[in-house]
Amino acid sequence: MGSIHSLQDFLDMLRRRAFLILVVFCLGSVASVWFAAQQQHLYESSEVIQVAQPTIADDLAKSTVEGSTARRMQLIEQRLMARGSILEIVETFGLYADLPDLKPSELVARVRENVSITGVAAVREGFADDGTIAVLTITARMPSPEQARDVAAEFGRRTIELSVNSRIEQARETLNFFSAKEQALARDLLALEDEVAAFRAENDVAQPGALEFRQAEIATLNEALLDIAREEIQIRRAADQAVATERPATAQRMLEEFQEQLATLLAQSDLLKQRKAELEQTLETTPEVERQLAAYERRRDQLQGELDIVRARLNEAEIGFRLETSRQSERLTILEPAALPDYPVTGGRKRKAGLGAVASLILGMVIAFLMDMRKPVLRSAAQMKRETGLMPVVTIPTVKQRRKRD
Repeated sequence: MGSIHSLQDFLDMLRRRAFLILVVFCLGSVASVWFAAQQQHLYESSEVIQVAQPTIADDLAKSTVEGSTARRMQLIEQRLMARGSILEIVETFGLYADLPDLKPSELVARVRENVSITGVAAVREGFADDGTIAVLTITARMPSPEQARDVAAEFGRRTIELSVNSRIEQARETLNFFSAKEQALARDLLALEDEVAAFRAENDVAQPGALEFRQAEIATLNEALLDIAREEIQIRRAADQAVATERPATAQRMLEEFQEQLATLLAQSDLLKQRKAELEQTLETTPEVERQLAAYERRRDQLQGELDIVRARLNEAEIGFRLETSRQSERLTILEPAALPDYPVTGGRKRKAGLGAVASLILGMVIAFLMDMRKPVLRSAAQMKRETGLMPVVTIPTVKQRRKRD
């Protein structure tokens, strides 16, 4: 430590450098008082928002809004801290009106620095972290208690409003998507039905429902033709019997009647056969037509399957949208509104001035010590003996001579 090896050496150094220490102490104290006077008090207010769970279990009615709570809150915080949103709040509450020279970018930076949004994660279920937030705390530091309370409350209100609007908008977009998809599939299915009907008409192919009907009609015609054939056999046998048993004149008359009946049956048979041939012709299709009909059938089944799935999803989307609009899904509620702070959170000005004075005193001592180290001088007999091993016989103190008056 140079010439300072004991408490007495240190006290001697303080006496020698007292003027320097006093000057540094005074200048530092004045600077500390000025700095403390320039400091502005900041008041802090916090609003606590609870993330409430859905009132209806997801197993019974699931919301269509996906994603973790932490991710949604992060997106909401980004929108709250956007430049336009902050400048709107600054203008609404007249923040930093005492600093008119601040530029918009500086105002935005100050608000971002003095407003914080923190979330507390919910208790985990098992070992997986699902990103669920239980409590959201919005803290604002402002020059006045009223501004701190109002800004925290405004950020809380906007957070809840953005959460509700974003969830409803996401549910509405999901509903609109599946609704448009359902309408498009229904139009495609109807167009396919029209195309199949036109193809069947062009190729004279019976419709699926008409096919069974025509087959049943052909079966009925076959039975009628069979009945006509039986009746014709009976008439021919009766004619043969009349020829064998009756007189020629009577037999001739009966044969003429039998011929008329046979002619009538023949005409009926021809008509039924013609109708049967027409029906059978409509049932005949070429292999190419069969392949095209099979392709149409597969396409119809595919569209119908997609339509069934989309309709199921559409029902879920409608339920999710109703949950969001009725506020029965996950929602934000104010657990603790922002209160008017009683005391500033920044340190007192007197305390800062006192700490500055103490720091100035310590700085003066350090400067005095460094100056003493810069020019080490043996100033006492003890220092002479310690440094050289020689004990001085006589110690002559420094004597300041007074000037003689003329």
